Amino acid sequence: MRTLGPGSVSSFLKVVLDVFYAALWVALGALILGGVVILIFQPLTTGANIDIEGVNPATVSDLINKPQALAGLIFIVAAYIGVLIVVLNRLRRVFETLIVGDPFRPQNVARLRVVGFALIGLEVLGYVVHRVTDMFVPGRAHSFSLSVNLTGWFAILVVFVLAEVFREGARLRQDADLTI
Repeated sequence: MRTLGPGSVSSFLKVVLDVFYAALWVALGALILGGVVILIFQPLTTGANIDIEGVNPATVSDLINKPQALAGLIFIVAAYIGVLIVVLNRLRRVFETLIVGDPFRPQNVARLRVVGFALIGLEVLGYVVHRVTDMFVPGRAHSFSLSVNLTGWFAILVVFVLAEVFREGARLRQDADLTI
């Protein structure tokens, strides 16, 4: 099976990215709408009795009785999804160049760098959310702990290396075009 061009693995992956991209936009819209509704109608949500299996009922009831905290959590998840949308958009554009068989374009270098920086942002956001959750959610430990996601940081490094590979490929292609 071919990796570049129409009908290739690249075109299949582009379709998958398109589907996830659209789904993330829908999820983002639903989260923002949900957060706004919670903030507008907060008196209606207080005093709710929700039982979730395996979760401390006091934690759930404290969160439900603090609609601003719940809305804040929703908006943090929405920000996370917003960054994922940026990542998928740039990857979709890279895959467009793979489908036409012309991957070594200078634009792909910038796209991959944006993906790398966005992934750094997601990792840092994950640390912040973990810390804030430890501080403000009842039932969570109040001691500071930091666990580093080596897989995530390795993926970020790979994306930046790929950006440099694409930069070098674009430079070599430009040199070849000038010699003809």
